[in-house]
Amino acid sequence: MRNPHSRGVSCAPAPISIVSLCCAAFAVSLSSCSADLPAQRDAPPAQERAPAAPYSIVFVIHGDGDYLYHDTSGSEYTADEEALAGAKRIAERNPRAEVFIFHQIPRKHFLFFFPVRDGEFYYYRNGRLVANESYWRDQGQSPLDPEVGLYRHFRANNQRGTVRLFLYCGHEIPEVGGAGYDASCPDRTFTVGDLADGLRGFTGDSARFDLMVLSTCFGSTPYSIGALGLFARYIIASPDNLHLSYFDLHSLERLDLGLQDGDVPSFAHRFAHQSFDRLTREVQTAVSVAVFDVERVQEFLHSVHGAYDHALAALNNETQSSMARIERCDCAEIPAFALPTMNEGVEVLYRPARFGRSKNKPSHSGWECWRDRGPTAETSAITGAVLK
Repeated sequence: MRNPHSRGVSCAPAPISIVSLCCAAFAVSLSSCSADLPAQRDAPPAQERAPAAPYSIVFVIHGDGDYLYHDTSGSEYTADEEALAGAKRIAERNPRAEVFIFHQIPRKHFLFFFPVRDGEFYYYRNGRLVANESYWRDQGQSPLDPEVGLYRHFRANNQRGTVRLFLYCGHEIPEVGGAGYDASCPDRTFTVGDLADGLRGFTGDSARFDLMVLSTCFGSTPYSIGALGLFARYIIASPDNLHLSYFDLHSLERLDLGLQDGDVPSFAHRFAHQSFDRLTREVQTAVSVAVFDVERVQEFLHSVHGAYDHALAALNNETQSSMARIERCDCAEIPAFALPTMNEGVEVLYRPARFGRSKNKPSHSGWECWRDRGPTAETSAITGAVLK
């Protein structure tokens, strides 16, 4: 889902009088809705943690934005709530897994003045909810520091041999800028680099995640796969528009059956196909799901690193008026990226849109780039290998 970047209110509480403060404080002391109620936390201290489970799943679900959508029958859904329900179902149906769920919600205020925690954390082990607590999302140098802290507190000891999966569900993650990603706090920023910093915290000194799923729009750019691939062996992403709820999560239920052989590439293939099949049944727009073997795509990423970084630098310097010329496109449509190694290590599932100018596009490389639809041939020549 693309981020509208157009909604939101200030995170700072409005100034109020001393009388109002006193009245509100008294009301808070009597209310059972206080944000500071004791959390449900049954997990033992770190030194008493249970040994590692065979499977470990981390969900980060962004819900601080406009996630309302309608299905083909016109019924309304909130995509992040649907993703949360799916994550909880997966946690309950995996008797041999530990599951971390971080739901990032809009900043709200109790009695109009007192900010309420804007994160909700769930920790499941062996199909049972062990801990559930709210947390502040702005407590750290990096945007995902609070989530990393909770993960490190609850994770099982010695995860050697554990199959580890990471899923991010949300809007398109900006590669540059990132202001306004949270609708309720427009001054906050979040970028692909911030997600990479968070992944560094989740992995620490241990092995990379075995599989990462990016349930976002435009998740498979050379920059994104290069930055996030440092922390995952395989990545599933879409190079095009993708609604948050449309990556089908049912494959993650009962991993002791679906992934008992430890064959992550085959599991990634099945996950991608199940999501693709659901999308092609339910939407009329283009459908594209790509599976990346991170090691095998390195040669291509090294070959296009300079050109794509140059494109990002140019994009970052664009003015608001000139941004209208910039558009997403299949990297295969740009000569500088159409290399023999482009398809190495990439499995692409693609169906063109049922309408519009792209309905006759027969295939997609799985990689997404930027190009400039500049008004003159001179502009296009200048930006040839950069944004064209």
